[in-house]
Amino acid sequence: MSMTDNEASVIDESTFSVRRTIRIAAPIEKVWTAVTEPEHISRWFGRTVLDGAGVGATGTITFADYGSVPIRVEQSDAPRTVSYRWGNDDALGHLRDELDDHATVFTFTLEPVQGGTQLTVVETGFEHTSDPAKNMASHGEGWVSELDKLVALLEGDA
Repeated sequence: MSMTDNEASVIDESTFSVRRTIRIAAPIEKVWTAVTEPEHISRWFGRTVLDGAGVGATGTITFADYGSVPIRVEQSDAPRTVSYRWGNDDALGHLRDELDDHATVFTFTLEPVQGGTQLTVVETGFEHTSDPAKNMASHGEGWVSELDKLVALLEGDA
């Protein structure tokens, strides 16, 4: 299995959500670490800094070509599911340093499968953003490029 087998994101305009499911040839514990520990998240996503660990931890995630956005751990059930709220509203055109009503939530759900882990990301709350259609399209593309980097990282280490 290679990352080229993984499908693109699915945009659901009726629920204002973006979803992508991929398979990674790595054990669930390794995938969990990659999506929850800031130094590991920083290796494939944006540079992540969290003040504290677990639910309620807040911080920033910084992308080289975009800037910093605020992030907070909303819920966590190791090693199965973790949710983050972030203030990443591409259509606003300015960066915010606090989480507000425009913030969306993305949830990673991990499931052990034959040969590795199935990872699903669902991002919700786009109806609260400044331009739902634009943000869903942008984030849909973003989850393809970012999660492909996660697969490359973990399968390269496998």
